[in-house]
Amino acid sequence: MEKKSPHILNASSNLLGFCLLIITSLKISKISGSTYVDDIAAVASLSLVVSCFLSFLAIRTENDVLEKKYEKYGDYLFLFALVCISCTVIFVSLNLIK
Repeated sequence: MEKKSPHILNASSNLLGFCLLIITSLKISKISGSTYVDDIAAVASLSLVVSCFLSFLAIRTENDVLEKKYEKYGDYLFLFALVCISCTVIFVSLNLIK
């Protein structure tokens, strides 16, 4: 089975930048106080940070049991963050933020 940790680390760090861009643009436009979109993006950002950390630990550890555990939890957090980002994009694209 191919190791997913390097892919998770790469994708998580890139999506983390996207989440920070969303949060920053909402703060600049002063919409952040009246919507939950920035809160959802913040939860996604924190999930991606932890996913990056767990993926890094999975790459660096020499213990096979810990490696699989870190990779599994990092993968689940990445999926959760992806769902949060998808919700954020849907809210913004359908103009559901007011």
